[in-house]
Parts: sequence; structure tokens; C-alpha cells
Amino acid sequence: MSTFLAQHTRTHSCGELRASDVGQIVVLTGWVQSSRDHGGSVFIDLRDRGGIAQLRFDQAFNAKVLEQASELRNEWCIGVVGEVRSRGTALDKAGKERSLANPNLKTGEVEVWVTELEVFSKSETPPFAIEDGIDTNDSLRLKYRYLDLRRPEMQRNLAMRSQITSTTRDYLATNRFLEIETPFMVKYTPGGARNFLVPSRLNPGQFYALAESPQIFKQLLMVAGYERYFQIVRCFRDEDLRNERQPEFTQIDIEMSFVNEQILQDTMEGLIGRLWKDVLGIELALPLRRMTYAEAMDKYGVDKPDLRCDLVLDDVTAPAKASGFKIFEGAIEAGGIVKCLRVPGPADKMPRSLLDTLPDFAKSFGVKGVAWVRVQEAGAWTGGLKGFSDTARAEINQITGAQAGDTLLFVADKYKVANTCLGAIRLHIGEKLGLVRKGEWQFMWLTDPPLFEVNDGEIAASHHPFTSPRVEDAHLLETAPEQVLARAYDLVLNGVEVGGGSIRIHQSELQDRAFQALRISEEDRRAKFGFLLDAFKYGPPPHGGIAFGLDRLAMLMTGAEFMRDVIAFPKTQKGSDLMTECPTPVSKKQLDELFIQVKADSPTKL
Repeated sequence: MSTFLAQHTRTHSCGELRASDVGQIVVLTGWVQSSRDHGGSVFIDLRDRGGIAQLRFDQAFNAKVLEQASELRNEWCIGVVGEVRSRGTALDKAGKERSLANPNLKTGEVEVWVTELEVFSKSETPPFAIEDGIDTNDSLRLKYRYLDLRRPEMQRNLAMRSQITSTTRDYLATNRFLEIETPFMVKYTPGGARNFLVPSRLNPGQFYALAESPQIFKQLLMVAGYERYFQIVRCFRDEDLRNERQPEFTQIDIEMSFVNEQILQDTMEGLIGRLWKDVLGIELALPLRRMTYAEAMDKYGVDKPDLRCDLVLDDVTAPAKASGFKIFEGAIEAGGIVKCLRVPGPADKMPRSLLDTLPDFAKSFGVKGVAWVRVQEAGAWTGGLKGFSDTARAEINQITGAQAGDTLLFVADKYKVANTCLGAIRLHIGEKLGLVRKGEWQFMWLTDPPLFEVNDGEIAASHHPFTSPRVEDAHLLETAPEQVLARAYDLVLNGVEVGGGSIRIHQSELQDRAFQALRISEEDRRAKFGFLLDAFKYGPPPHGGIAFGLDRLAMLMTGAEFMRDVIAFPKTQKGSDLMTECPTPVSKKQLDELFIQVKADSPTKL
């Protein structure tokens, strides 16, 4: 049995040593990153969470440990004792003295001359290199996730995520928020996101649902008088997955009593400002920009615009209506609109090869085509819009600010389809032409979205049924619900929604009207929300809240490409864990204990 740790305590992490430590006797532990045998000297790069230190095993200094070091291989876990020395200088071929320091390492001025070595454990050859920038398939990384997590970039990501949560807790505690846990296993309520179900052995035939958010419980805490609540909480949704979605994810969940939108947003801006300053060392300009849903859709075609790109959309429905161009006129007669995107010249900046890809790009949004023209001197057009009237052309040039050399792109369709499609083209072109300014942090609050979604006569809550309508719109609940705007808000960063919330309804009469607008029967209200409605009979305070996606925040702040790179043990897009090989079938005995019957063709082990 090793006595190394009984005799020695680590004095430094591998990334801490500097020139000021020369002469010290240090104890280091970690993993072998690489080894180099120079004949009479073996050099080892030792890695731990803090960085890399160079170890030197020298024949003249300690022959015994040199012999041990010659056996070391990558990823062996070791401990060493040694003296910190300067890497010194050497003469080059021209006889000039040059430094042997490694400028690529923070510890590059020094090395540790080892006097004692202990091998804690040996390692097989890893299936991929434990280093940044590896080119290996994602399935292999996920299967050997514990090795992937050793890589420095993954350790930096998770360390930054930890700093985000600790800074969040500190800021919220300083601002009188209480951290309170809410249940994971909750009542199943139909509608909204699909829940994971958990059978109850003690209640045969009955199930819990895993909470998709603590929404109802945090509102109950406001009724209970806690005033300011937060929780960094795991949430669960059984839905189709993609790069920015996992079946289990983490929210920074917040609720406040006696607030309006401005008070809540100001408090949250303080949190965001603190995070960027403490974690990234960046001072944000506060207050953050605010933009209504209507302005965002009109200018950018999406409710989470990326403001790092200056391209904007223009509504040219009015001039297109009498332009003589039948496709546009027909789309407008059918209740649609015509939107235009001006791409500044010169013309060769927007090559024909890129223009030719746009129709196929638009098809994924249900749009049949994208029209385009080149703007010439004196405002003339060349391109595909034949028969377009001079008057309409001049008006569109004026609306868009078109100049010679610019390219104008047009989409004609229903309001949402046209905006969504051309908004996506805006970002697609912005990326292709290098018009998205990297390295910027463009925040904005999106405000005043629709309270309801109305499609083919069907009506649904855009957020949840407890979101309050704007005071000035409440009179429209019965007569024109599609015109009612919500007291809701999203925080958008570089085109990604990182947080969303609303002021809640706390008055029973207004809540009843909202339920009636949603055509939710009294029976369904009781079945889904009975206990919350009962609580609201006992003096609920005005309140509102927000939830930030911790995984998304961490992904953006670390610069990670995928959300899984800021989650220690993520799932695949099929919801499986390749490392632990789950989910798995269970035995018939286990199912019998849960009073669950199995079909004959079930894959469950019997």
C-alpha cells in the first residue's frame, strides 16, 4: 500500500508554478500528459485541473527516479516531490543565448526536478487523445465521457459553469432571495410539454410526473409570503432533442412578489451584469435594450433577433400591392404580406452562387420561392421581377434605402411565414458574408408578445394560462383575444433566448376570464390547477418571475458549440446515455411490483 499521501500533501496545482517559486520543494499530483526521453533525462508534462507542469527526471540528479520515469505512459496517475528550477538558457547554433522557457504555458519558465515518484495507478491507451481540439466522433466521446471530461477545454467549461452558479447564488442572496427546493415528482397535468411518468408502487395504477418546471410551486411560495424565491433546479421534458435541448436540463428559477416588469427586469439585469463582470471580466452597459415583439418581427422576422447583424427587413406590402407583379399581388390578396431584405453592395459581395441556394433554403419554411433584384444607377433593377411598375420600384427603393450595387431579396407569404423565412435568410446571409460581428454580447429584452396563439380557430396560451394580459388589453379578452398582448418578457442574447418569464395573474376574476378565453372548462381547471386556484382565494400578492436556461447561458459564456459540452453527463439526441448504456429493459418482477402489465412483444426482460 502506498505511503506517499500519508507522508506528502499536495502543495500546488500543476498550473500554479511560476518563476517566483524557484527553489521551493513542491508536491504535485496528476496525470501524465506526455513524456520525452532525451537520454539521461526524461521530461514529463504533468496535468491536473489547474494546468500543466513540466517534470524533469535527471540521471545526475536522481538516477533511481529516472529509471522509474522511463516506464511512465500517458494517463498514468502519479504523485511527485521535487525542486522548482528555472528552465534556464542555452546557446543556439549562432552562439547566442536563448531562453528555454515555453511561452505557451503559464508555467513555462520553470520545471520540477523530481526526487520522489509514486505511481498511483496505470492506464490503458485511451481511445482518443486527452487534449483540446480532438477530431473524434461524438459517440466515442460520450461512451468514454469520464475521459472526455479530463480534457482541458471540458474542465474549463464546467469550472465556468460552477462559477456561474456560485455568482448567481451570491447575487440573489445579497438581494434577499431565499433558495427553496420544490418537488421533482409532481401531479401530471395534460397539455404543454410531454412529461416523464414515474409509477407509484404504493398507489397501484397511479403515476407521478417529473416536473418540467417549478412554475406552480413558485407561485404558491408567493402566496405563502416568501416574496423572493430562487432555485437552481433540474427540469424534465420528454420531447424530441436537438443541439440546444436535453431531456433533463437546469433552470435558474426566480419569482418575486410586489413587482412590475421594470422592477423585475432591473433586478435581473443586475444579475446578468454581475455574471459578465465576475465570470468574463466584461462590464455590460445597463440598462439593456428593450424591443417589442411587433418591432422584432417587423425588423428581424423572429422574436429572438441576433443584433450582431445590422441587416433588417422592410415591409413593402403597400407598394407591392399595385406593382403589376402578379405573384406579389396574389399573395397579398390571399391575406399575405411582402417583406424585403436589402443586402448592401457592391453586387459581387452577394454572389449569384449564394442567391441560387436561397429558394431551397426557403422551402424548409414552406415558402415556394425567393425573388431578388440588383439595384443599378438611378435606382433601376435587374433580376427576376419582370413587369414591376416604376412607381412601386421607386417607393421600395425609398423604403429600403437601396443604393446602386445593393441586392434586394423578397418573400411573399402569410405574415408569420414571410417574416420567419426572411428572418432566417437574414442570418444565413449574415453568416455567409461575415456580417455577424463575433465577440460581441448583444442583449435585449423582448416585451409585449401575444398572450394567445390562434390557429385555424384554435386558441392556446403562448406561455401558460397564468400570464397576465396588459392592463390596456384586458377588455379584449372576450371579443378579440388574438389582439391581447401579454405582460411577458424574454431575455435574448445574440439570437438565443436565455430567459423568459411574465407577470402573473393574481386576481380571480381576471383569471376566470383568461380561462374562458382559452375555452378551459371548470372541470379541466379543477383537474389541472385546483390546488393553485384554491390558494389564490387567500390573498395572493401581485407577482412575477423568470427562468434562465443555465445550460444555454453556460454554452454562450464558454463559447461552446453544443450544449452537451457544458453538461457533465449529457444524453444523445435519442435520449440515451452511451456511457452507462441506459435506458434499459427491466424485469417482469419489477414491473409486477409496480402493477404494470407488459405486452407479449415488449423488449422488457422477462
